[in-house]
Order: sequence, then structure tokens, then C-alpha cells
Amino acid sequence: MKTITIRVDDNVYNILKKAARGERRTISNFIENASMSYITNEIYVSDYEMDEIMKDTKLVSGIKKGLEDVKKGKYKIVE
Repeated sequence: MKTITIRVDDNVYNILKKAARGERRTISNFIENASMSYITNEIYVSDYEMDEIMKDTKLVSGIKKGLEDVKKGKYKIVE
């Protein structure tokens, strides 16, 4: 187990404190659980979702073509 130190605005601290209290958790445990929930639900794609994505042959071929274009330098950065 590792210990980390974070700095948060007083308003953020108060929100975290109330949320943790509402779930009967410590603030650090609440932050840990909220972070893991976000990572597993928002950032990563489940195997089922990936299978559904890979079934879309038009999407997959478009992504492959885009990657080939990038490797060949065929792209333009738009600001």
C-alpha cells in the first residue's frame, strides 16, 4: 500500500468529505473507490464492448486506413 498527498481546494474537500460521510467511508477510501470506479467504467472498454466495436468492419477499416496515413505522414494538424 502506498500513501499519496494531494492538494484540493476547500470547496472540493468539503464535497469529498460530505460524499465520504454519506457512504460511511474515510475520505481517502472514498477517493480510492471513486477513482477506481471512474477508471473501470469510463476509461477502459469491456471485452463485450470491444467485440461489438470490432464487428463494425467499416469502422475498423477506417481506423486502419487512418493509422496507415499517419505512418506515411499523410495528415494535417488543425488548430
